[in-house]
Parts: sequence; C-alpha cells; structure tokens
Amino acid sequence: MSDEWRRTLSLYVNQHNQDEVDYRPKAAEAEAVVADLEYLMRRGERKRRLQEWYKERRATPLRCETRAKLLREIENRAGEIEVELQMARRTYYEKGGARHQEEVIDRQRLTLEREGGGWIITRIEQPADERHAPFKLPLDRGSGEGGALGKLPGPYLNAQVLGPRTSRSTPYRREDAVLYADRWWDGFNPEFAEFEVDCTNYISQCLFAGGAPINYTGKRESGWWYKGYIKGREAWSYSWSVANALERLLAHSNSGLRAEAVDNPEQLQMGDVIIYDWDGDGSYQHSTIVTAFDAGGMPLVNAHTTPSKHRYWDYRNSYAWSENTVYRFFRIVDHF
Repeated sequence: MSDEWRRTLSLYVNQHNQDEVDYRPKAAEAEAVVADLEYLMRRGERKRRLQEWYKERRATPLRCETRAKLLREIENRAGEIEVELQMARRTYYEKGGARHQEEVIDRQRLTLEREGGGWIITRIEQPADERHAPFKLPLDRGSGEGGALGKLPGPYLNAQVLGPRTSRSTPYRREDAVLYADRWWDGFNPEFAEFEVDCTNYISQCLFAGGAPINYTGKRESGWWYKGYIKGREAWSYSWSVANALERLLAHSNSGLRAEAVDNPEQLQMGDVIIYDWDGDGSYQHSTIVTAFDAGGMPLVNAHTTPSKHRYWDYRNSYAWSENTVYRFFRIVDHF
C-alpha cells in the first residue's frame, strides 16, 4: 500500500513542478492525480497570475526543479492517509540575456484516498506561512511617545557617569549582511532562538552581521536588541523579531539602526530591507533583505518563515500576496 500512494505523490510533485513554468492547459489524456476542485481553481488562477507576472517583468521561465520531502504521516486510516510535504523549488528564468534562479521552500498538507485500484489526492492545503496574523504591539498606534507614527524612545543615558559622548561612525558592511543572509537562508544559526515566524529575527541577524549597532534599552517596546531566553523568558525587543515593530523602528529611529524610506525598489542597494503589508491595512507582516539584482536592476531578496533565496522583490508568486499588498522600502544608512 505504501508504494501505491507514494507513486501518486511522485506524480503530483512532477505535475506541480511543471505547473510552475508551463501555463498551457493540460492534455486531455493527462493522468488525473488531484480531485480537489477548489485547489484546481486556485492553481489555475495562480498559473494565470504567474504568466502575467513573467510577461510584465520581461522574463521567461525556463524550468523548475522541485525536491519533495515527506515530513510526516499525520493520519493513516484504512483507505485514507494525510501527509505533510516539504517542497523545495529552484526556478530558472531568463531576463535581458542573463539567466537567474530563485529558491523557495514551502509546505503542503495532502489527503489521499484509495480510488479503485489506485490513490488520488482529494484535499490539498497550502499554508501561506508569510501571511501570519500581525503582532499587535502593546503601544497605542499613532499616539504618545513610541506610537507607530511617533518617535521611538531611546535608552536613558546618564551623562555624569558616561562622560562626554563622542561621535564614532560605524560603517554598514553590506557585503557581510548579504553573506550572512545567503549562509542562513535555508537554516537557523544555532546561537539564536528559532522562531516559528522567523522572518524578522532573520533580517535582524543579517543587519547585525553587517554592523548595525545594538540599542539595548531593557524594554521590549523600544530599542533594537537581542539576548535570547533568560530564565525561560523572551529577552529581545519587538523590533528585533516583529515586522510591524521593525517597520516602525526603521521609519522613525534617529540613532543606532537607521534607514531612509524610499519610494521605489530601484533605489535600494544590497543589504537594504523591504517590509510587506499583505492586506494594505497598515499592519506589516513580513520582512526581506536585498541580496542580489536581476538583469533589469530590480532587487532580489532573501527571507525566512518561507525560506527564500534571490526571490523577486514583489512576491507576486507568494501564496500570501494579494492585490492590496503594500511595500515599505528602507535604505539602511551607510554609517551608524
């Protein structure tokens, strides 16, 4: 029995892989593997959107390589099995005479049922891991010190103890930030806590690797800092780990980690940051870092939660993306 349903999974992965770059209708004689009509409707819409997306970018998809890994068998009942798959996709495309590749790792949950002498897939769940519920900051938005539209409070410094302050400039080492981003895009640095929603924790580590200075305030709602778990309690600032808080920090900080908001992705450089609001409601849910550029000069980004490397910046091939998506482009300062 195991070999029978695994064969169905193999056929499905091959079809899924082909669908990422081939948007033609399936041939009438193509073997039916999926009987989830809602999924097929969503898949058809995704293929239409991808075709338009490549056309607008003046890019041509070439091929896709998908490595599937069976993470677990969730349920195994007579005549039915539910499994979780990890799908690691490497997509190759051409633009402006240059060949590019992007890598994305996501998950799917499938239900297979015995049908006649074989197996078919009756349900496919595609989690949009980047579309997690936005974290509600414990501060009033837009009012009071530290509000979303106000300035963030800085740490208290006793000048009588510290003596006169000197202005020492630390450069932002963009290459180091990008090297770190490429080193850990599909894994976790074991010296840091591994978060289920890890996108901003990962971006903060990249910025720190590039020389961004820690601003330790001891308060989770201010500064930008990380200490890990202290006696079982979370010891890091919201801005270190939450996209909504990092957006607010980069928009309003005037010391330490700072950035300039720019209007267009073309204005970004390596090591800069893009933050995403999928619903356009002002609550930011995802963060990425610029790690390369395509042949047209548009940013390619790395991210966590759904591990991604050299992904096109607008994320229109993401299951989290919507027509209401709003982007914030942050140009990290050259010196802190």
